[in-house]
Amino acid sequence: MPISRIAIGSYDEAYHPGALKAALAEFISTLIFVFAGQGSGMAFSKLTGGGATTPAGLIAAAIAHGFGLFVAVSVGANISGGHVNPAVTFGAFVGGNITLLRGVLYWIAQLLGSTVACLLLRFSTGGLATGTFGLSGVGAGEALVMEIVMTFGLVYTVYATAIDPKRGSLGTIAPIAIGFIVGANILLGGAFTGASMNPAVSFGPALVSWSWAYQWVYWVGPLIGGAIAAIVYDVFFITPNYEQIPPPDY
Repeated sequence: MPISRIAIGSYDEAYHPGALKAALAEFISTLIFVFAGQGSGMAFSKLTGGGATTPAGLIAAAIAHGFGLFVAVSVGANISGGHVNPAVTFGAFVGGNITLLRGVLYWIAQLLGSTVACLLLRFSTGGLATGTFGLSGVGAGEALVMEIVMTFGLVYTVYATAIDPKRGSLGTIAPIAIGFIVGANILLGGAFTGASMNPAVSFGPALVSWSWAYQWVYWVGPLIGGAIAAIVYDVFFITPNYEQIPPPDY
């Protein structure tokens, strides 16, 4: 069971150079991703006079987020694992693939990266408001379930292509697969919840715009979905006696 491998970690990780480098990589990767994803939505709204949830807007958002995440995961993969998402980090922790203390460092870096990206967008666009996540046509309970299911698919994909020690050559396409599932989920959930699947992605715009409506949905849903995906994949598809891949030698 993955619960048996959960580790708190040593306090040395809080200032270990390798852990700090990994956190910096998460900060940069998340900044790249949010700047591209949020920026594309702001640009589309400016060019069309609104209508970010139109079919064209959803397609543009799916492409921008899919491509942006592909790059963000790729550039961080060899340093931090390319999580770019607190839900992915939480799923990795539940599966015993990252310690709690290193996961907290990742969370801080991811939230800071998203916030800085939104501040840079607001400054570089002449003060345009960053888009915030919200519900459309669904209640909080329905939105919660949708975010759980979409994040389950995302973290399940991460486990299958990037974390599973038996992944083999499949690991080379992990960033593409991860970007694709996010893009596909945006086409589905974008019209209802905005399809966050990522607490950092929803936190940065909320903080910069100081708009916290239903923010809990975008934390609880992804974290539950990520944890379920980690447990399901680990229990059913990773054998109990596998030789766990050692962490990078920082």
